[in-house]
Amino acid sequence: MTTTVDPGPRASSADRTSAGGAALEVKGVTKAFGSFVAVDDLTLTVPSGSFFALLGPSGCGKTTTLRMVAGLEEPTAGTISLAGQDVTGTRAHQRPVNTVFQSYALFPHLTVGENVAFGLRRSRAKDVATRVADGLDLVELGHLADRKPAQLSGGQQQRVALARALVNRPALLLLDEPLGALDLKLRRQMQLELKRIQTEVGLTFVHVTHDQEEAMTMADTVAVMNHGRIEQLGSPADLYELPRTAFVANFLGQSNLVAGTVTERLTERGLLGVDVRGTRVLVPEDRAVRTDGAVLVGARPEKMRLLVGDQEPGPAENVLGPGTVTDVSFMGVSTQYQVEIPGLGTFGVFAQNLLGGATVSVGTSVRLAWAVDFTFGLDGAQAPDEGAVDLDDEL
Repeated sequence: MTTTVDPGPRASSADRTSAGGAALEVKGVTKAFGSFVAVDDLTLTVPSGSFFALLGPSGCGKTTTLRMVAGLEEPTAGTISLAGQDVTGTRAHQRPVNTVFQSYALFPHLTVGENVAFGLRRSRAKDVATRVADGLDLVELGHLADRKPAQLSGGQQQRVALARALVNRPALLLLDEPLGALDLKLRRQMQLELKRIQTEVGLTFVHVTHDQEEAMTMADTVAVMNHGRIEQLGSPADLYELPRTAFVANFLGQSNLVAGTVTERLTERGLLGVDVRGTRVLVPEDRAVRTDGAVLVGARPEKMRLLVGDQEPGPAENVLGPGTVTDVSFMGVSTQYQVEIPGLGTFGVFAQNLLGGATVSVGTSVRLAWAVDFTFGLDGAQAPDEGAVDLDDEL
């Protein structure tokens, strides 16, 4: 049986979420559009008071998931619960949810204060003026209450849209690519601002984005989606340091992945010996998805370093090469090197510019070294480039 959410005045988020301990529960949700399955048997729980991100490429099902939570799409199968109440069949306006979109959707003929008050007046809420003032103070725009949206910058308009959503005291705030229309510098400032606001008000935020940096900067927990399913869920640090699929390894940052075969199991040391085209590479067993057969050996570019000339690796480092530096890109705080190793492919290496810039030039013969402890192992049946940027898809 479906329980209908009371469409009357909304209680505080704390009252709403106390019932089930989770702000959002999605159980076995599938959404099909004809023969196309956009979301495939999705199950996840978002704890109350957390900042949760759904991260994935275009078409992975993240926005469809958000629309189902908001009540703008109906699941083909499964249930959605908000604050402990099943709302699967409940209309959007009856759910304790507000959404902030990439397009700010502000009313151009209303002032900032009137925009923020709009939803409160429609619901006949009490203390409208006080709540509007508090909402604008929260986003640090109280001094602009009498201006029209056209007189604001993009970042200020986004904060007005956020204040308008927050003053309704939703149990859940949905953010649908909210920073996509902002330039890079302002977007980074707003990432920190959103996190500050979420921490201050203690509401549950569910943020949908394709921007890896955005998800990692703000979210407590990230769910990486691919083809309508969750590939991996965890803290940003856990996903980055220990990806469990090639898609996650490549989509969340960059990874160097190379095919190999497990040839030995060094149980007493907790290591696997992997043959990579004649070179022995060690992988910690607790950092490997599988412990036999074909594997993908992985390491992040910033974990690798270049060995030039007679430089030797440390005693607990893996080594591949020799190879040739094919590209050097200065990136300010670091330099990115591309190294081609015959038979293995191209590897990326990020080196901090501690000495003022690139120290190795194109054409230099090098070897690659990195700590065994930073190595991870994935299923060798997966494609090494799965999840990497496809330039043809970007055009």
